[in-house]
Amino acid sequence: VKIGNLVLLSGMLPVVGHVPQFIGRVGVELTVEEGCKAAEVACLSALSAARAFLGSLDKVTRVAKLGVYIATAGDFKEHPRVADGASEMLLKAFGEEKLSGRIVLGVASLPLGVPIELELVLEVET
Repeated sequence: VKIGNLVLLSGMLPVVGHVPQFIGRVGVELTVEEGCKAAEVACLSALSAARAFLGSLDKVTRVAKLGVYIATAGDFKEHPRVADGASEMLLKAFGEEKLSGRIVLGVASLPLGVPIELELVLEVET
């Protein structure tokens, strides 16, 4: 959805063609590296949705917010490393000057049993 000069994308999962590419919790069924890759795939899904909505990612002036929700066990502590998969994808897509803040949260479960769910807020040309 677009509100003013912001495009809000939520519920972005690591899926390809509506099929989950990763199932499980990071640090339990999945390694940190697999979680990082799942974050990358979820970010690609978000960028694909943004491109379809906007017509071109060239209209993005800033990544206003990245939210990364990670399904983990209660004692997991490497959330930032997992979220780096999405951050690095955004860095490649937009460059450091267009990146802002992120929030990373551990949760008990996510839809479809996936390990990652992303929220992305993009500032765009008006």
